[in-house]
Amino acid sequence: MTPHAPHAPYADPAAGAAVKAADRAHVFHSWSAQGLIDPLAVAGAEGSYFWDYDGNRYLDFASGLVYTNIGYQHPTVIAAIQGQAGKLATFAPAFAVESRSEAARLIAERTPGDLDKIFFTNGGAEAVENAIRMARLHTGRPKVLSAYRSYHGATSTAINLTGDPRRWPSDNGSAGVVRFWAPFLYRSPFHAANEAEECARALQHLEDTLAYEGPSAIAAIILETIPGTAGIMTPPPGYLAGVREICDRYGIVFVLDEVMAGFGRTGAWFAADHFDVVPDLLTFAKGVNSGYVPLGGVAINAEIAATFETRPYPGGLTYSGHPLACAAAVATIGVMEDEKVVEHAARIGETVLGPGLRELAERHPSVGEVRGLGAFWALELVRDRETREPLVPYNASGEAAAPMAAFGAAAKKQGLWPFINMNRTHAVPACNVSEAEAKEGLAALDVALSVADSYTVQGAS
Repeated sequence: MTPHAPHAPYADPAAGAAVKAADRAHVFHSWSAQGLIDPLAVAGAEGSYFWDYDGNRYLDFASGLVYTNIGYQHPTVIAAIQGQAGKLATFAPAFAVESRSEAARLIAERTPGDLDKIFFTNGGAEAVENAIRMARLHTGRPKVLSAYRSYHGATSTAINLTGDPRRWPSDNGSAGVVRFWAPFLYRSPFHAANEAEECARALQHLEDTLAYEGPSAIAAIILETIPGTAGIMTPPPGYLAGVREICDRYGIVFVLDEVMAGFGRTGAWFAADHFDVVPDLLTFAKGVNSGYVPLGGVAINAEIAATFETRPYPGGLTYSGHPLACAAAVATIGVMEDEKVVEHAARIGETVLGPGLRELAERHPSVGEVRGLGAFWALELVRDRETREPLVPYNASGEAAAPMAAFGAAAKKQGLWPFINMNRTHAVPACNVSEAEAKEGLAALDVALSVADSYTVQGAS
């Protein structure tokens, strides 16, 4: 891989103050108490880095929101967007448009199995909304099973499917969603001693849930292939294949959410490729065009597509398959092929990120577990390794979340922008992060974890 040359950040505090003032006056931020946040004013970004107006540069170990899979401002994709804007900046979704058709073809070529029809959305939540609508219409059944420790989006059905606390304020109990426990050996709800037990017991739990809910009422089971924000818990061998078999047995649509895990993030085009499993529907977004223009979608198998061959599909969006977004996707997929980004993500995970994170775990008592693959890793931070007590309580806020806040501040002081959720920090850089950049990030984490260590049982003694 050819690393991006780091841009030399410049300082313009007055411009930054103006940007921030306008933001504070008029921008309503998501997932936030508006008066308690202090957004950083960003002046620019390139490759794996971004910088503020005070001249501070950060190595982005969050990839935006885990979507800049080829880094910021890749010249090939920028040129493709500019070219498309000059040729055909927008057009309604009912027409055949070159960039839309080509993006669909390239995506279909890379999805597993016969997922050869692509329904375009503006992002991941809409992709999930439409996948579930398709499943319900295809089966004529109302219920959907989804897992705790999951995130599927913030629109009405997607947020009801979500299995983390962001669902709670919007959970009206009317979406026909039933939740179950997916496997997670480190915090096993099944008291399993190894991966084989965790897999078998998780599948039995799913079977039991189906028995009590009535398989004939279940339209779909939706899983993140590898859960993202919830903790990057790679499923044990055989689990996804077991879910596939259960779905086949009961005529249930199997939906895999690859919004975060797809397009090279795990060192494969799709995380499903690691497990040799083919879902009936696959949702995607984020990395499909590195987030340069909003785009998501549903990849649909032949059987479900046939349901709507002569029966209209009752769903659509004004900007479905927007030409600029699709042109960005075509260019991004081309970059990923030409620069072997998928192969690089696999290699950097195997040779640098994985070994480096495990080495940090050996020296820092705050690290309870390291898990992941490719450019998709999580550190589970704990107060006590023996009891596995999380460094902060579940869904902590305010003073209760202080240890993670201190860890995050220490990382930023080292020039690393971390991805933090609850008691975890995720190492999710651009999939084309260079070896030197990855090692820079590991060195910054080393310093920040020393701060986390001070909150552990060992550090407090």
